[in-house]
Amino acid sequence: MTYKRLARTRLPSDTVTLAQSLIGKLVVRETADGTIAGRIVETEAYPVGDPAGHAYRGMTARNRTLFLGPGYAYVYLVYGTSYMLNVSSEAAGVGAGVLIRALEPIEGVSIVEQRRGPVDPRQLTRGPGRLAVALDIDRRLDGVDLCRKGPLWLASDDQPQPDIGKSVRIGLTRGAEFKLRFYVRGSPFVSGPSALNR
Repeated sequence: MTYKRLARTRLPSDTVTLAQSLIGKLVVRETADGTIAGRIVETEAYPVGDPAGHAYRGMTARNRTLFLGPGYAYVYLVYGTSYMLNVSSEAAGVGAGVLIRALEPIEGVSIVEQRRGPVDPRQLTRGPGRLAVALDIDRRLDGVDLCRKGPLWLASDDQPQPDIGKSVRIGLTRGAEFKLRFYVRGSPFVSGPSALNR
């Protein structure tokens, strides 16, 4: 399949707007086994000043990717078990990002199945931890420029943007009341409880 690299100039400069605009776009992962691609069906925004965001207390060695400017992969480990893929979202020096929560597998499904095992196809890349396992994403990819073709990049195939719903974010204690989660309405690949996906 042919995908068009998502140019940095096409990324909105606002974190919340970027989280919405990434719905329907593609994450492309180039591996030794072949290409994996998935359509983004769920995101969460962590804007400037968000107490739940990793940039809230300023730049550190761990979160410096969030301050590089828009369109870089920020990958971190949560609970010592699961990696999370985020897209940095604001101007250089300003820390904020968008968490990619779920994908609809488009290409390389057999590769994903080998990595994830015998599961329901809807579960292959549903949720950020499963997504990272399926696409072989870990800290080695932290800081990768997602607007350049490489091991991991963002793309478009010019499909019309789907109907987008929004809700509170999942699994938070701080900033839990903000409706900063966006998802494709009716998609079987979206994560989270059904009550949040109406």
